[in-house]
Amino acid sequence: MSHEVYWRLGFFFSVLAIMMLLEWQKPARQSTIKNRSRWFANFGLTFTSTLLARFTVPVGLTAVAAYYQQHGIGLFNQLNVSPLIAVILSLLLLDLIIYWQHRLFHQVPILWRLHRVHHADAHIDTSTGLRFHPIEIVLSILIKLIAVTALGVPAIAVLIFEIALNGLALFNHANIRLPNSIEKPLRLVLVTQVLHRIHHSQNPEETNSNFGFSVTWWDRLFGSYKSQASQPDKNIALGLSQYPNPKQNSSLRQLLIMPFKK
Repeated sequence: MSHEVYWRLGFFFSVLAIMMLLEWQKPARQSTIKNRSRWFANFGLTFTSTLLARFTVPVGLTAVAAYYQQHGIGLFNQLNVSPLIAVILSLLLLDLIIYWQHRLFHQVPILWRLHRVHHADAHIDTSTGLRFHPIEIVLSILIKLIAVTALGVPAIAVLIFEIALNGLALFNHANIRLPNSIEKPLRLVLVTQVLHRIHHSQNPEETNSNFGFSVTWWDRLFGSYKSQASQPDKNIALGLSQYPNPKQNSSLRQLLIMPFKK
């Protein structure tokens, strides 16, 4: 745990580099605007979110979880369960919470104002997996903080979950198309790029499906799973119809003020 930063950054930049390399070699779709402009806005938003999150919650969730373990705070720290069972249950429950958080951000209008920053991207690639408004990031951290506090999630489970969540978000937003022989069996467990592009469709029925970031079983269990879009993957209209001009959301300033505009 003393090397948490190295673990997180190591996995993050490794997955980011691999996905961007695959996108460069064989992209699934061509971007409607220059990547340089999009990347500056998307990565700039990530940097801004990181600063605001660190200012709002200066102590990381892993450190909080370690403190709770030492002081017996939270459900799993009170129950007599094996550490392995506590880690497995924690990972499942945290992922379930993130699934319902995502659905909530689609269904509650004031939260959708924040989340539409993510969906307004007219082209989906690895950088889109980092494109979230800073206020949404802070709210997500607070939701996870409440969950970690109530459940007494082990610190190692928090670290594993954060690494997996970030890595899989980069993976399923990547502008690649896996061979059918790999994609079809993989989607039985994980959210693939094809499945997640359905979620980024301009069709509201498709946008409000496939909420999972990591595994597909929550969508299957709660009736939000959609295996196929109304259009072939290469023809899906991505983004939001309210922003037909990609230049409307290709600058950092525009992304930051988007939730506050009608």
